Amino acid sequence: MKTKFLFFVLLGFSLNTFAQEEIAVERYTAHNKGKFFVSWGGNRDSYTKSDVNFRGKDYNFTVADMKAHDKPKGWHIDYVNPANMTIPQTNFRMGYFINDHYSVSIGWDHMKYVMTQNQTANVTGYINLPADQAGSYYNGEYNNQPVDMSLNGAQEGGSDVPQGNPPAFLMYEHTDGLNYVNTEVSRHDDISKLFGLPNTDKFQINLTEGLGAGVLYPKTNTTLLGKERHDDFHVSGYGLSAKAGINFTFFKYFYIQGELKGGYIDMKDIRTTTSSEDKASQHFLFFQRIIAFGGIFRI
Repeated sequence: MKTKFLFFVLLGFSLNTFAQEEIAVERYTAHNKGKFFVSWGGNRDSYTKSDVNFRGKDYNFTVADMKAHDKPKGWHIDYVNPANMTIPQTNFRMGYFINDHYSVSIGWDHMKYVMTQNQTANVTGYINLPADQAGSYYNGEYNNQPVDMSLNGAQEGGSDVPQGNPPAFLMYEHTDGLNYVNTEVSRHDDISKLFGLPNTDKFQINLTEGLGAGVLYPKTNTTLLGKERHDDFHVSGYGLSAKAGINFTFFKYFYIQGELKGGYIDMKDIRTTTSSEDKASQHFLFFQRIIAFGGIFRI
């Protein structure tokens, strides 16, 4: 009887000790539920060709297969300079883990879209401006007519000086910027075991995938037929996106994340000049390469 009693006492003690040891070694990185995260980074962007329609009181024409590119700043102090952080192509995101594997976040992808000025594109439509406007130089019917987009001094970056006579046909870019304000739902999976990492509180590797949707809030810089540009922020359309990335977490709280992100943008209400009658519309696919630095924490 005493032997059995002693056995159960020792068994209970062993189980209790084992449980305490299990609790003691549970790592901060073992669970994500309830954690917040925030990140800041930079991007490079690519865009498909796009048919862009320009319309107003006295004109309606489409530039077919417009080519465009981003406007990188390279490695620059502006990415971390509070006074200039919105000048480069940047990405901000903050979110919350609803469970160990899924998060919900909001973010701002500050891309830049610049029409390639050194191109010839086909134009279809009409221009019928009043004769006293410099842009009337381009009056006429266009039927898939090739037009040199660098004609009459058109240059990337636009121009703050008065246009000549005749003025440039078109300078067009979203450089402050092509702002995709979006919500994402993402999945996160710890793959540290695949690399034999013994202590994820020191170093952890995660895979992440997500889907997003949001609005486009660009500040469009357009010089069109010599008209005064609008140059102000305006909700212009919507976007859809998907991403995949790899996350390296250091010392529980800090991480570097690389992402590939692609999607669809449809902007039907782009402001181009100071007249509310003047609009542009376009849709295209985009592809981002992102590197971001962030932190993950509990409040």
